[in-house]
Amino acid sequence: MYIYINGKVLTNEEAVISPYDHGFMYGLGAFETFRTYNGFPYLIDDHMERLQEALKELNIDAVINTDHLIEMVQTLLQKNKLEDAYFRLNVSAGIGDIGLQTDPYENPAVILFTKPLPQSIASAKELVILKTVRNTPEGKQRLKSHHYLNSILGKRELKDPAGQEGVFLTKEGFISEGTVSNLFWFKDGTLFTPGLSTGILNGITRKWVLNASEKMNIPFETGNYKINELHDADEVFLTNSIQELVPVNRFEQNFPGAEGQLFQKLKTKYTEDTNNRRRTI
Repeated sequence: MYIYINGKVLTNEEAVISPYDHGFMYGLGAFETFRTYNGFPYLIDDHMERLQEALKELNIDAVINTDHLIEMVQTLLQKNKLEDAYFRLNVSAGIGDIGLQTDPYENPAVILFTKPLPQSIASAKELVILKTVRNTPEGKQRLKSHHYLNSILGKRELKDPAGQEGVFLTKEGFISEGTVSNLFWFKDGTLFTPGLSTGILNGITRKWVLNASEKMNIPFETGNYKINELHDADEVFLTNSIQELVPVNRFEQNFPGAEGQLFQKLKTKYTEDTNNRRRTI
């Protein structure tokens, strides 16, 4: 496979970074994952805005031109002979001395990874409450950063990672998010999702669902909720940028999964939007 690194398109074997990169030494780096539809990266402006916010907090001086990134996406699709693909845009702090640095990182490593999309995505998933507690953000908000041990520990608890998604609770016992997803449920005509106050990542597809719900006049609420809220739900589903909207068919009881009426409406709307080459929510 070919990837993009610091202005060059290289094979996996040719691509290297320094062991002194502080993204490796201290976890100072951020990334975005997204996918293409008909060769175009969906909601790319929203991904880039979130990435720039993370880089600012990490003190990494990098401004990535979105139009240039789109060109690189299309170049990698051609080089790898893919019609559509999974992409990860990664910005690592760059080379520094051993020891903590407070000065800005002015020469970060910019890498665009790609791989084929999953051959198949589960038609529905079972939710499992994790024993691992969701850690709090290391800064003022959760970044899509290199710090992923909490999610890895959570995913290790799953007996069937392909057919299940783990749900983290906060130390206070509030529902937060999945190992790689945001969580929604529908009850008595209202859509619910945990608020950012629980320390979750503000997912791009999560934002899309809330925006679409407003346009479709679907009432929604965000806040702090205990797990019993899910037991009374009519529908439950998950979101992320690669798997899109994934219905839940079981959490200690059966749910309608892909047959849920709200899920079908939102899924149809999402498909329509991806066909319109949207750059932003």
